[in-house]
Amino acid sequence: MICNSLSAAGTSMESRVAEFWGAPDLSVQIGGGASERHDAVAPKDDMDWAFGLTTPELRLFTTGLKQRLTPGPAATLGARVRRFFADLPVAPETDEPSPRLLVGALPFDRCADDCLFLPERAANRIWDMPSTASRPSIRALTPEPSRAVYEAAVTQALAAMRASQGGAEPVDKVVLSRSLKVQGDGAIDPFALWRDLKADPTAARFLTPLGEGQGGAMRRLVGATPELLASKRGPAVFSHPLAGSARRSTDVVQDEAAAQGLLASDKDRREHALVVEAIMDLLAPYCSDLRAPPGPALVSTRTMWHLGTRIEGRLHRPDETSAAELAALLHPTPAVCGSPRDRAAEMIHALEGYDRGFYAGAVGWTNAFGDGAWYVSLRCAETCGDQARLYAGAGIVEGSDPAAEADETSGKFQAVLRALGVDEASV
Repeated sequence: MICNSLSAAGTSMESRVAEFWGAPDLSVQIGGGASERHDAVAPKDDMDWAFGLTTPELRLFTTGLKQRLTPGPAATLGARVRRFFADLPVAPETDEPSPRLLVGALPFDRCADDCLFLPERAANRIWDMPSTASRPSIRALTPEPSRAVYEAAVTQALAAMRASQGGAEPVDKVVLSRSLKVQGDGAIDPFALWRDLKADPTAARFLTPLGEGQGGAMRRLVGATPELLASKRGPAVFSHPLAGSARRSTDVVQDEAAAQGLLASDKDRREHALVVEAIMDLLAPYCSDLRAPPGPALVSTRTMWHLGTRIEGRLHRPDETSAAELAALLHPTPAVCGSPRDRAAEMIHALEGYDRGFYAGAVGWTNAFGDGAWYVSLRCAETCGDQARLYAGAGIVEGSDPAAEADETSGKFQAVLRALGVDEASV
């Protein structure tokens, strides 16, 4: 089975109208485009805190910062979100009611502070604004770590995983990433990068502010991810993990061979099964019904093939469990960290040599009703001024080949590199 699109919440979301913002008189059509209620272009100052998320089912754009959620770790996210909405005053009736939802990003490290906020207003056309700067020329691409160092880290990870097998908590998988520092000859426009990433319509495109960086420039996370971490609509909960990947080819025959080879790969199917099992185990106590197909399907992006499994459930107590709480429960999955989670995270910290920040975290939204959707922040770059940092990772399990894993990360860089105007860089 080949799946060319990623559904965030099933066919029931595609035509329904929901009280998306949390205000009874303001609805947004999910799947039919954003509300036409707010057509004005946002003031320039509001663009510092512009947020965007588009999927095949949803377009969500906001501008401005009204209030920050007190930053904190994943363990307290659910409680902080509940308290935030409980304390939020009811907005007066106006022609432009403020959204009653939180948007933003979760970091990879469960102990690090998140960055969520209440936006000032909903918006439609902010991404149609002319670029604030022409596309800069890319002066330098610097892999950090280098390919050779990354391959050595994969070898070390395999040795450590084998050594752990006789212990009380053996490590079955670890996801090792590497980064690519991009230096422009001028400011890198995150909004232009956002627009250029729409070349992959199957992915969830996102742009979210992360606060001020060096020199007062705004840090932003921009990307196009194929992976749904968790979504909630009433009692229904969904997740669509991806694990096991192969680079696509422009040659039709070779591309089909890559897809079928991935689907038949014992190593990739074992890697994928670890992810699905972990998510099912975490969701099970919260659900009265939880199901997944017996095996993975092929999921394609413009540059990669993935193995994917759509998980669906029905919550016991939907009024007591928010989308943000579900995201914090599942994150980070074995698809971006490893298994078991804590041991894999320790290995990542020891071998990668840098802080992932918000890469392999999650980007999304949750509203006052607890509904929302969170996507794993992959195929992304953190931009700040004239610099950007790209990230890509690969799952390491028994049977992994260091050179092949490095090739996989190179393939995953390509979507953002193309959006930056760099074609098929060898990294």
